Amino acid sequence: MIALIFDMDGVIIDSNPLHRQAWAAFNRRYGLETTEAMQRRMYGKRNDQIVRDYFGEGISPEEVDARGRAKERLYREMLTGRTEEMLVPGLRAFLERYRDLPMGVGSNAEPENIALVLDETGLRRYFRAVVDGHQVRHAKPHPEVYLRVAELLETDPAECVVFEDSHSGAAAAVAAGMRVIGISTTDDNLSGTSITIDNFRSGDLDLWLQAQIRPV
Repeated sequence: MIALIFDMDGVIIDSNPLHRQAWAAFNRRYGLETTEAMQRRMYGKRNDQIVRDYFGEGISPEEVDARGRAKERLYREMLTGRTEEMLVPGLRAFLERYRDLPMGVGSNAEPENIALVLDETGLRRYFRAVVDGHQVRHAKPHPEVYLRVAELLETDPAECVVFEDSHSGAAAAVAAGMRVIGISTTDDNLSGTSITIDNFRSGDLDLWLQAQIRPV
């Protein structure tokens, strides 16, 4: 039986526009204007990676952690009460159709962000495993996040299908030996994907997925 693994930002919830707003507002506290190139580099990265990219390698690990947490508090303030409207179209119905398959979440995101989304929307019940960026040593594009989800789902990586929206996330899934479905919320030209869809309402998605499901 195959397992389905979902990134969060850009896959479960179309949150990258809000992350952009939050980073821009946060960086202004330090007199830093956030360029489009900086925003593009943010996608799919863990906060420690982003903070060092934006503010340089010279700041201490403690300050990296403090700035990352402060930005995410700002983001959650902006997100609270809006999670349902920001779900990627068709996701809830898709999860219900395939609820009998093992499903998990693998994200570089902060655990508090994942908890807010899954609990406020009531989607946590669909996922047998949830791995965040603080549960692994290496963030995406390293495959550790996805390999850990597969381990918790007790599924061979080759039998896992990952939904991703970013280059670093797709690279992580490919490195883990998994098949990748691209979601074009963030980028529609990801390397290594089997198919690319706009959202979970895509008829092509169901056709492709049904072809992968083998009888037990």
